[in-house]
Amino acid sequence: MSVELLTLLFFGGLLTFVMIGTPLVFVLGGVSVIFLFFEMGPLGFFLVATKMWDTMQSSTLMAIPLFVYMAILLEKSGVANDLYKMMHIWWGGLRGGLAIGTVAICAIFAAMSGISGAAVVTMGTIALPRMLERGYDKRLAVGAINAGGGWGILIPPSILMVLYSLLSEVSVGRLFAAGVGPGLTLFALVSLYIGIRCWIQPELGPALPKEERAGWGAKFASLRAVILPIFIVAIVLGAIFGGYATPTEAAAVGVFGALVATLVNGQLNWSGLHSAAIDTLKLTALVMWILFAAHAFSTAYTALGAQSLIENLMSLIPGGKWGALAFMMLILFLLGMVLDPVGIMLITLPVFLPIVNSYGFDPIWFGILFVIMMEVGYMTPPFGFNLFYLKGVAPPEISMGDIYRSVIPYVLVTLVGLFLIVLFPQIALFLPNYFYGG
Repeated sequence: MSVELLTLLFFGGLLTFVMIGTPLVFVLGGVSVIFLFFEMGPLGFFLVATKMWDTMQSSTLMAIPLFVYMAILLEKSGVANDLYKMMHIWWGGLRGGLAIGTVAICAIFAAMSGISGAAVVTMGTIALPRMLERGYDKRLAVGAINAGGGWGILIPPSILMVLYSLLSEVSVGRLFAAGVGPGLTLFALVSLYIGIRCWIQPELGPALPKEERAGWGAKFASLRAVILPIFIVAIVLGAIFGGYATPTEAAAVGVFGALVATLVNGQLNWSGLHSAAIDTLKLTALVMWILFAAHAFSTAYTALGAQSLIENLMSLIPGGKWGALAFMMLILFLLGMVLDPVGIMLITLPVFLPIVNSYGFDPIWFGILFVIMMEVGYMTPPFGFNLFYLKGVAPPEISMGDIYRSVIPYVLVTLVGLFLIVLFPQIALFLPNYFYGG
């Protein structure tokens, strides 16, 4: 049977089962194993099991439940509420200041948690009602939380980066270091957009009246709220980039920091720890199935010979390697509208990584571009996760249509940031080269 027909049957089977509502992870694993059996016989099962066994022995895998547990503890600790009060005092006197302060908190939360939903739900609950009370445009406010919440998978630590490193076999430490520059770039671009737009249209983000602005004494007193977040970020990222700990060991240190923050804020109790542990167990079990599906899909895809077919098709795209890169980004953008980031990773990485290597692109740099496009996927309708997180916590007067329309300028700003990283790769590669060598 020709590779073209096998490819058509393979992806046709995947699409058919996805359309009837079968979970993507089970579709990928199940269809891949069936095709492997008919293509290679029982040897295909052995190859998948061998790859799974090698992955399960990776110490990097242990970082996932630890980072998940840290994120859930931080969500329950009350740190975000204290941070918002501080940002309200410092930034409220500027036009758009509350929105800029909110995205700053999202960036800090991203550097503490490693997942997207935590910042979106927390800021949607704490910051959104207060911005609306102050007369902020609802689309500006909702879009800011949507955009900032996505940085949880870009600014280290990032669980999605851990998965990318496992599937692509690149250094997770290098990936973490590469995410810092792009994360700060996107924060600067989004803040500039909010500030400039609110300066031109003051009614979108009015400043606090002078009589409600805090004095310098209150401002400096409020800085106590950043002590715990800085402590957590410093011990996690400092341990990794300083060479004192691997990402896995730093994840354990991060859990300790989250426990300290929860204790200091008086939220440490047995029921909270138990609830966080159960949630972590559920997410970790899901990751195991994801890795099984990824290895089954990768093995089946290679055995079918479809990789050479895709590479030949990519060579027909005009523009050479940059045309191929633009085409891959377009595919990720379109898939992000309808699939979750992990599913996109399972489907595309076995196809894209050989192309990336053949064109000589740095896989670390490409990994950052990939994660940014997954961040865009969290933001974009109709099935972006952040959209539904926001709808779940937003006041009744904010409709789903408002949330959909709010993302447009922020997606454009994020894509400008992506373009800058393509033009200037050192935005992503400077820190990994500095800490780990060129």
